[in-house]
Amino acid sequence: MSALTPAALKTRYWPLFPGILLALVVAAAARFVADHYNAPVMLFALLIGMAFNFLAEDARFRAGLEFSSKTLLRIGIVLLGARITTSDIASLGISTFATVIGLIALTIATGFVFGRIFDKQWRFSLLTGGSVAICGASAALAIASVIPHNEKTERNLLFTVVSVTALSTIAMILYPILFTLLGFSQNQSGFMVGATIHDVAQVVGAGYSISTEVGDVATIIKLLRVTMLPVVLVIIVLALAGKRKGSTKSVRLPPFVIGFAVLTAINSFGLLPPVVADVAVDLSGWLLVIAISALGVRTNMKDMLQLGWRHVAMVVGETLVLLSLAITAVEIGLAG
Repeated sequence: MSALTPAALKTRYWPLFPGILLALVVAAAARFVADHYNAPVMLFALLIGMAFNFLAEDARFRAGLEFSSKTLLRIGIVLLGARITTSDIASLGISTFATVIGLIALTIATGFVFGRIFDKQWRFSLLTGGSVAICGASAALAIASVIPHNEKTERNLLFTVVSVTALSTIAMILYPILFTLLGFSQNQSGFMVGATIHDVAQVVGAGYSISTEVGDVATIIKLLRVTMLPVVLVIIVLALAGKRKGSTKSVRLPPFVIGFAVLTAINSFGLLPPVVADVAVDLSGWLLVIAISALGVRTNMKDMLQLGWRHVAMVVGETLVLLSLAITAVEIGLAG
């Protein structure tokens, strides 16, 4: 019981406060700028955080920044489950559902193909392929939490978040124009927006910039992609466990993956009150931005600049492959 005394709790958690406070201040600044300029909050959190990299080596901030970038991140991922339900997804039809699942699988596979072409490790291939295939920065953060870490993990994670966020912003502007030029219907455009843009915020922005109908369809398709995140995480954990041990009998899923899946199931069955779900989603958004801010502070810009063009080529290539596959699916009548 001594571990629960006020003195023990203060000794354990008080050293975390300066680092958490720093990440929170950066996150609040990013939120302010993003809200006023209608721009991606994740990107601002990273950039502002990087400006304070000189504080990362200060012992007063180190523990709290690590706690924010790992523990708060995992809590935020768990709370993402409050955003997902199956009621709207069921209305899409089996063909559309199967097409979205196929696009996710093919895009992740493309990541490994490009990894071979550009001589990148499987960790980076999985990280970029998964983030492009599923839900951008959130997927990158979740996947990075379950794969084995090495000295390049945080740098690659930050690059992936920056690149998919930037590409999502570009896509939000260009894709509605492209889909209009291709003569897609409202449902087809909604499918394309939801299936090809990486981050949820940019999907919403692009979809409703065309029409309300397109925005509604795009949001549902996007949430279907987000729904697959816990499934992909479980597959990754099982695959890695089997690779290490030659068997999956001793697999232990990370608690945050289990929490994400459980909360998703609870919300899907309508057991989560709307008010609670809204609070959970808002809190999740804040925790993810705080985690990204902490990662930004811990990232050295010099290391980021040394990554080279192959990193950029991989993410851009995966994005273009996803776009091409989705257009083909619509053209042959598999979706939309």
